[in-house]
Amino acid sequence: MSGTLHHRHPGDGWVQCGDHQHWGLHGAAGLFLVRRAPPAPGGRPGRVTEVVLQHRATWSHHGGTWGIPGGAVAPGETPTQGALREAAEEAGVDPASVRVVAEHVLDHGVWTYTTVLAETLEGRRTHVSATDPESIEVRWVPVDDVAGLDLHPAFAASLPHLMTLLDDQR
Repeated sequence: MSGTLHHRHPGDGWVQCGDHQHWGLHGAAGLFLVRRAPPAPGGRPGRVTEVVLQHRATWSHHGGTWGIPGGAVAPGETPTQGALREAAEEAGVDPASVRVVAEHVLDHGVWTYTTVLAETLEGRRTHVSATDPESIEVRWVPVDDVAGLDLHPAFAASLPHLMTLLDDQR
């Protein structure tokens, strides 16, 4: 694969963390983008119905699994900025079509991973697709179907907590 197919950033690289490595010299971040059912009576947001998932390229770390678009945070970039940039590069997500509602940080001391939780703006149909070679596929997945996919191990471990954080936004 040609190097011109990959988005390269100064933050790209591995960080040693004990007996394993993490991607992102300045940490990493991903966008957990959801759609909700229409608001309930009284205006309370509806439950999460769909999530954007990325089927990771087989050559990537934990390749072939499903997770969220994301990657290394660039120098001078906040985790939210990095997650939105990565989601635009990998999944074609227009940052103007989403509302960030929360962040969840996994802190390993020498490295952090920030999951940025976001919702589509009301009335917007946010289109997603695989827009670079880091993805086999990117699509909206009904929330009830997520558990049936081969999930990236770290995403699978954090998913129940992430869903609770989204429920707290209701």
